[in-house]
Amino acid sequence: MPLYEHVFLSRQDVSAQQVEALTETFKGLIEANGGTVGKIEQWGLKSVAFRIRKNRKAHYTLINIDAPAAAMAELERQQRMNEDVLRILTLKVEAHEEAQSAMLQKRDRDDGDRGGRFGDRGDRPRGSFGGGAGGGFRGDREGGAGGGFRGERRPRSDESEGAAE
Repeated sequence: MPLYEHVFLSRQDVSAQQVEALTETFKGLIEANGGTVGKIEQWGLKSVAFRIRKNRKAHYTLINIDAPAAAMAELERQQRMNEDVLRILTLKVEAHEEAQSAMLQKRDRDDGDRGGRFGDRGDRPRGSFGGGAGGGFRGDREGGAGGGFRGERRPRSDESEGAAE
C-alpha cells in the first residue's frame, strides 16, 4: 500500500483535547477503510502565514498513514466537510521517518536555547539600527540626505580630495 504523510490544521478555538479526539476519529476512519496509522505528532498551536477563515493560528497535526488511495480520498472528503479543519495537506512518500519530524526537533531545540525574557542578545550593538553614531541604513550619506545617482560616490569628510595626487 502507498505511504502518506498527512498534515491538517484545526481551528484555534478548539481545545487540545478536541484536536486529539478529532485525530482519533480520523485514525478510526483510516483503519475502517483498510489502512494503518503510524506515528501521530501534535505540533501544537502555531501562527499561520495568513488568515484562514478568520483564524490567525491553528493546531497542527501530522499523521503517517499506510492506506489505499480510496481510504485517503474518504479521509480528505470527511475533513473538507468538518468545520473544525481549516486546511489539509497529503504527501505521498517513499518511506516514513521513524525519528521526530523537523517541527518537533525545532521546538525541542528552541525550548532549550531560551535564556531569559529577551534571550541571548549580548552580542548585539547598542544604539541605532546600524550600531554606529548616526547609523541607520543610510551608508555613507552625510546627515541622511539623499541626492546623487546610485553609482555616484561622494568623498567623506575625513577624506581629502587632493590626497590622490
